[in-house]
Amino acid sequence: MTSQELFSLDRLRQEIIRYFSVVNPLESGITKIEFEGPRIAIYTRSRELFSNRDQVAKDLVTLIKKRVIIRPDESIRVEKSEFEAEARERIKGIRRLIFNDLMGEVIVELDSNVQPPSDDVIKELSASTGWITSTSIKPPMETKIIEQVNNVIYGYAEERLQALRRIGEKVFRNQVFETRDAIITILGSGMQVGRSAILLQTSESKVLLDCGFAPGGSGNMEMIPRFDFMENLIEELDAVVITHAHLDHMGMVPYLFKYDYRGPVYCTEPTLPLMLMQHLDFINVAGKQGIFAPYSERDVMTAIQHTVPLSYGMVTNIAPDIRMAFYNAGHMLGSAIVHIHIGEGFHNVIYTSDFKYETSRTLDAAVTKFPRAETLIMESTYGATPTQFTREESEQLLASYVEKTINRGGKVLIPVPAVGRAQEIMLVLNHLFSTRAIPEVPVFLDGLLIEATAIHAAFPGYLRKELRDASDELSSVFLSEYFVPVRSQQQRDEILSSDEPMIIMATSGMLEGGPILSYMREFASDERNMLIFVSYQVEGTLGRKLLKGVREFPVVDESGRTELVIVKLEINKVDGFSGHSSRQQLLNYLKAFRPKPKKLVLVHGEPEAVMSLAKSSSRILEGTRIYTPYNLESIVLEAQG
Repeated sequence: MTSQELFSLDRLRQEIIRYFSVVNPLESGITKIEFEGPRIAIYTRSRELFSNRDQVAKDLVTLIKKRVIIRPDESIRVEKSEFEAEARERIKGIRRLIFNDLMGEVIVELDSNVQPPSDDVIKELSASTGWITSTSIKPPMETKIIEQVNNVIYGYAEERLQALRRIGEKVFRNQVFETRDAIITILGSGMQVGRSAILLQTSESKVLLDCGFAPGGSGNMEMIPRFDFMENLIEELDAVVITHAHLDHMGMVPYLFKYDYRGPVYCTEPTLPLMLMQHLDFINVAGKQGIFAPYSERDVMTAIQHTVPLSYGMVTNIAPDIRMAFYNAGHMLGSAIVHIHIGEGFHNVIYTSDFKYETSRTLDAAVTKFPRAETLIMESTYGATPTQFTREESEQLLASYVEKTINRGGKVLIPVPAVGRAQEIMLVLNHLFSTRAIPEVPVFLDGLLIEATAIHAAFPGYLRKELRDASDELSSVFLSEYFVPVRSQQQRDEILSSDEPMIIMATSGMLEGGPILSYMREFASDERNMLIFVSYQVEGTLGRKLLKGVREFPVVDESGRTELVIVKLEINKVDGFSGHSSRQQLLNYLKAFRPKPKKLVLVHGEPEAVMSLAKSSSRILEGTRIYTPYNLESIVLEAQG
């Protein structure tokens, strides 16, 4: 720790001690004050202070404008065996206890069918045992990825704590330069879909908003963000903010850690396990295709060790002159719109990333109202698409395609991204079955979407309000009798050899790998079958080529030989299920957005989409300056009066 960082901590310590001596003169019993990621951790041996920690923490946040957590000193904690005995007496259905000795925390994991205890019970248990206690419920579906996340974070507590302290040193260091200027530079997603990466610089800090790669990109220069823009950029970054767990927005995060980035990665709570799942699958698929992955599993685990999950609405310091908060984006589970507050009122940036301004079967619509917003950075994916089906029309169209295919004895192939679209289509199909809108046939689920669906079931609080209010219904939907997970090659072979009508949902959504290619290779030549795209197909991907009329493509079989697949099945696309906003929804979002931005920056769209949206936006946002940057272009953010 440098002398500057020590001074910063000493200054915070003095303000905290002044609070206890002047504002709230109780016996604090403070034993140490530490950085803990974007929070200040205060350890106390005073049971009175520990029992009143929530109110005291709120008071301190108001005083020092930093997030605070008050932790119990080891001297006031009961033995683990004593905690367990008291916990089991107060709480029914305990599955296991996860202790963190270094931080004085314990997670009480409950069986999935148990009603969680009240907040009062948890507070009483904490006060009497001296342990910070929280509860979690075992997900209704088995998920290996969440277990892996818990193992990385809780199984290596010392490494995790050291990572959080390093992060705290970055966040709470003294601000050397007054915030007089700020600039955003597009390192990816400028006039293209994918490779999202936007660098925000002030005179004090450097923050990266998203860090993805370009699907279908040829060569590193076209695939990964333009980190070559600035010498020593990776080592000088203060923070990385990830909006959601799609690879074109977070696929290159472990790459940063491969090259010694050791700062924080901020994301929402569900994004953490989804991100781990996608990274590991990316490495696995690359290996099977004989492609050299740009990072290793070790880099992925190091990234997870430095990731700080946040809930929606939580305002957090991420650099000496930058605060941020996440808000629902409606795009996929845990997807976030980012509110960046620069300096003390200097400038506010809203970065939508991918968003959906419409309530879906899975998620609520994106948030439109913010405390302040001078610059809006918005996606433009469907900015040039003139018409779009409503969700009701899309469901009817999907039903007609499925019914048509099943009635002629064919199979329906639906390639889906593992996260978001897959679960939305599952809910739609379940509804169509229950209303008898389509014939009852098995729906086989193959690939990463099985694990992703389990993670959805583990985070009901991030789903649509109607689903949150009916957790039993949520479980039954994702565990519906119509859905059959494919868990072995033998089971997959049986499906491939079957002549019965069925629906197959498999990854990947753009036909760039994954089990969907096995089904395409087997079923593409049968005219009775149908391929239905329900997600955006990026230029250069096999999915986009098929939509353009290509009717043959090469695949590599299990023996390593290349085989040419002739495509005779029917191909259709249903746009209304997209997790992106349609053109009209993008324009409606601008109409509803408050406060009116002074700058609008359009990214994440192909040139035609960006320019078309810019033209229409100028009529809605009169007086707003509109930018349509290419990669490596920069925009200056001025101080606000």
